[in-house]
Amino acid sequence: MDASVMTAVVAAAALVCRAALLEWREPGAGRRMGAFLTDRRALGAGLVAAVILGAAAWSRAGFAAVAWAGLAGVLVASLTAGMRGPENRG
Repeated sequence: MDASVMTAVVAAAALVCRAALLEWREPGAGRRMGAFLTDRRALGAGLVAAVILGAAAWSRAGFAAVAWAGLAGVLVASLTAGMRGPENRG
């Protein structure tokens, strides 16, 4: 396995461990952290980011680009889930 792929896997594992620790300290916090998984707009934004990044870097880095693009897509989705459009602001 390429070292770059392993780094992306370790970064993803660190995010999962963070969610588990948050859930352990405060029940419900991990669930709130993973709420982006049910937000269709956030998942769409993450998928678009992952596809664009993966396609752009595939020819240069191969499979490592897919791992990093997937991680970037998850991060974009989690950041996008907290955003609200002007029509939803209260």
